[in-house]
Amino acid sequence: MDYAPRPEDVRFLLDSVLGASEQLSRLAPFAEVDADLQAQVLEQAATFVGEVIAPLQRDGDEIGCRLEDGQVRTPPGFAAAYQAFVEGGWPSLSAAAEDGGQGLPAVLEAVLYEWLAGANHGFTMAPGLLHGAYECIRHHASDDLKARYLGKVATGEWLATMCLTEAHAGSDLGLVRTRAVPQADGSVRVSGTKIFISGGDHDLTPNIVHLVLCRLPDAPAGPKGLSLALVPKVLEDGQRNAVQCERIEEKMGLHGSPTCVMRFDEATGWLVGEPGRGLAAMFVMMNAARLHVALQGIGLLDAAWQKAHAYAQERRQMVAPGADRAAGPSLIAEHPAVARVLDVQRAWIDGGRLIAYRTALQLDVARHAEDAKTRESAQQWCSYITPVLKAACTQQGFDGASACLQVFGGHGYVREWGIEQILRDARVTMIYEGTNEIQAIDLLVRKVLPDAGAGFAATLLALRDELDASRDVDADAQRRLAQLRYLTTQIAMAAHAQPRLPYELADDYLRLVMVTLLAWAWARIEQAPGAGETQARAAAAFRRWVLPEFDMRAAIIKKACEPQK
Repeated sequence: MDYAPRPEDVRFLLDSVLGASEQLSRLAPFAEVDADLQAQVLEQAATFVGEVIAPLQRDGDEIGCRLEDGQVRTPPGFAAAYQAFVEGGWPSLSAAAEDGGQGLPAVLEAVLYEWLAGANHGFTMAPGLLHGAYECIRHHASDDLKARYLGKVATGEWLATMCLTEAHAGSDLGLVRTRAVPQADGSVRVSGTKIFISGGDHDLTPNIVHLVLCRLPDAPAGPKGLSLALVPKVLEDGQRNAVQCERIEEKMGLHGSPTCVMRFDEATGWLVGEPGRGLAAMFVMMNAARLHVALQGIGLLDAAWQKAHAYAQERRQMVAPGADRAAGPSLIAEHPAVARVLDVQRAWIDGGRLIAYRTALQLDVARHAEDAKTRESAQQWCSYITPVLKAACTQQGFDGASACLQVFGGHGYVREWGIEQILRDARVTMIYEGTNEIQAIDLLVRKVLPDAGAGFAATLLALRDELDASRDVDADAQRRLAQLRYLTTQIAMAAHAQPRLPYELADDYLRLVMVTLLAWAWARIEQAPGAGETQARAAAAFRRWVLPEFDMRAAIIKKACEPQK
């Protein structure tokens, strides 16, 4: 069974819960992007993803990519599907109209990439970095570079990569050794080897724009000495640049995406942004990618749930507790153990979606709101919540896919049913774009604690104000928000005596934040007009099987914050 996007589920969250149309109408670029236009875009996206991209999932995994005579070949059908993707205008959905894009809201692009990941994660890796590369070039490149490259990247005519990692420099980018030597004509010659480069080479587009983290000859050691260079695969005179894919990694999953070892042998490039400010330019790309990775986790979990749910509605085994024995074996969906698995994943999918879509809306507000205070508040939300989403949604994408595989029993372990591929593909999302452990440290140590939690408390108070305290479920969510603020203060105070403590508690704290956000999300969903039996069942599963994690994580944090003897 191929993955099938369900626009009606998304429209309920956007329109009935978040009031997306009203929010977007207050932003000048989207004044005419009403609910009807959004619905039309989503319907067309769902059709394209379901009919063109999803059917390539299995061949992408089983045939995979090949390196032949120095050129990477993608699986059958990928090149044609990508051309259809470009012709449909999907890569340029949120790019500015003046750059060849459609100028639509980031939230619609977020939904598109969630669906793409659910349908075919390997294929999605190819255009997955386009938006981040576009933003990086748009905000940091010279006018000359923008004139030459921005439009091609915005429309997806040329794909892009993010070349950070080296064999000795993974999470610690300050160790990067790739060199960039300035030339008299203003270009640089880039030399070094990068690993784990998604889409480092392929046959989908005639050119590839590599954004390479590198170091100038006189640069100091460490992260402050890093610069960023744009290095094309093909130069403007049609000559092949000195960029070569040495090999494709053999991976646990994502066989439809070539993960390349890339060698740069004095390749011609140009600096993007100021010398020594490469990380600042690159983080524009990385932050955009992290929200999309969170959505990959949600999309993959939804794909696993769809398969498990369909199987559970067909497979009969034993008689479920309370069922009529005379009727014979029950559908396994009626067995409590299976029902719990399916309902819990549904709670994570829809709750996670609401938080992710709110974050994508806040990206639009941060870019386009007229009021500076409103822009600042939106940016603060994105800063705090993006690492939470990236870590928690990818963790659940993998854990939930494993739980969904269990619904199939032995059939789940067999390739024929397709569920094991989702599990393999999902695992990498917990690693790339900053490991989940680094996301947790980024949240607590770098963002929450520097002001002792005051800024984060303001964000939580804003969530509290959105809830109706007269309703029991909303009042419970408000209590969780208040407890989270208190525990944040406890960590800040305890950290003075225990400097290592925030690093030790970072994962627990991030999980605590995510469960709190889910409590807020389900309170909003349940009070929204149009919420029905499906939402009620998932909400009940959340409160019964997911929300208790809050108390567990809170107890861990409280105990760790006690004075050491």
